[in-house]
Amino acid sequence: MLEHVTRAAVVSLKKARFIGTLVGAASLISAAPVRAQSILDESGRIPGVPEPSIASSLPKELADPGGMRSRLARTGIMFGLNYIGETLANPTGGFKQGGYYDGRLELVLAADLEKLIGWKGLSFFTNGYQIHGESITEQNLGALMPVSFIEAISSTRLFEIWLEQKLWDDKLSIRFGELAADSEFMVSEGSGAFMNGTWGWPLIAAANMPQGGPAYPLPTPGMRIAYAPSDQLRFMTGVYDGRSAGDCADDENPQVCNLYGPDFAIDDPALWLFESAFSYNQRENELAGTIKIGGWRNHGNFPHERFDEFGGETAITHNHPVALNGDYGFYGIIDQMIYRIPGKGNPKGVSLLGRVITAPEDRNPVSLYWEAGLILNGLAKSRPDDILGIGYARTIISNDLVAARAAMGESIIPSYEAVFEASYTAQVVPGFILQPDFQYFWNPGAHAPDPNDPAKAIPNAAVLGLRAMVNY
Repeated sequence: MLEHVTRAAVVSLKKARFIGTLVGAASLISAAPVRAQSILDESGRIPGVPEPSIASSLPKELADPGGMRSRLARTGIMFGLNYIGETLANPTGGFKQGGYYDGRLELVLAADLEKLIGWKGLSFFTNGYQIHGESITEQNLGALMPVSFIEAISSTRLFEIWLEQKLWDDKLSIRFGELAADSEFMVSEGSGAFMNGTWGWPLIAAANMPQGGPAYPLPTPGMRIAYAPSDQLRFMTGVYDGRSAGDCADDENPQVCNLYGPDFAIDDPALWLFESAFSYNQRENELAGTIKIGGWRNHGNFPHERFDEFGGETAITHNHPVALNGDYGFYGIIDQMIYRIPGKGNPKGVSLLGRVITAPEDRNPVSLYWEAGLILNGLAKSRPDDILGIGYARTIISNDLVAARAAMGESIIPSYEAVFEASYTAQVVPGFILQPDFQYFWNPGAHAPDPNDPAKAIPNAAVLGLRAMVNY
């Protein structure tokens, strides 16, 4: 039912895609030893500090208190902090108008176990969140695609915790533990320019997978294998527990069932994900691009959205829906630079992104999802680290669910939800950004009834927001 789509969208929001954590985690693992006479390495960085970090703008007593970060980095242990705070308001539309504040503090801990205990190629990672505030998506809009990717039930929770072994000159990587698939699978390289959660873990995955799938803020036990035979090719597959909150009733909020951290149950039907990526034009001053093809399969049983076990309309017969074996979906992603600013280092300029995902209509509430975006990165010489993202995403409800609702005699029939977003990420100093944001929703809740007047659909809504993010 469509109310389950809404619940899945709100409680299975995209894990943070912010560049600071991803780049920071990589830099934590690879931090170099320091010279005894200085807290700085040869590049002028404080070892063990993720980049970008506000620590680079602080006095050394605050950037590396008592030399603790440097000393830990020598042994292979590193940590980082990230805080995101945002104010969001809808002056028009939705079933209620108003504004809310939400925030999230993240602590990241990583260890290079080769440096620490001498095990070549082995590393450890864990992180946790303190989540607070209110969700404007749930309180005011009833939208399926969440306004912010940090929205979640207020809680303090452990998130991922895993070991990773690299082999064959780092071409093969095996990761196992409590994992979230949304940081690696179905990810567009340009998604970090936006605030809406659907640009990361897409709404079709959050709505169709039991309990939202292995995504923020609910990881699952799993194993991921990645193989990159060259700089151009990467193959990846992962197996996860098919229910991110384990033994939680379908009518309960999985985040409430699992309020504090990972669930180590492994007796649910497995979820298998796979992806192949091809990157091209990766040399200096070329128009770089990446194409990804992938999909998933859940090996559990799923009720038919429309028919019962005798072939009748469930809405009319009230019999149990027929059980269908397995669920699946397929996706394609493209990130393509169309203009590149000449120069060395990370490519900057103008890029396009696109993503299309499909799933069978008979066992899923959402059958089709697509998005397109334009990313402008560092075009102004005076603001080389600023990013402007402009994008449109559309979620389409399956025909079987639409027909089932029509058979029930409902006057408000679900159809689609769409969102337009324009977001500007401005770096104040390295590690500190401000991000003004505008979003406009068509058919919030996919043309859902207004709680204040069920005979009408929730009105289209405009949302204004301002985010601040600090990486330390």
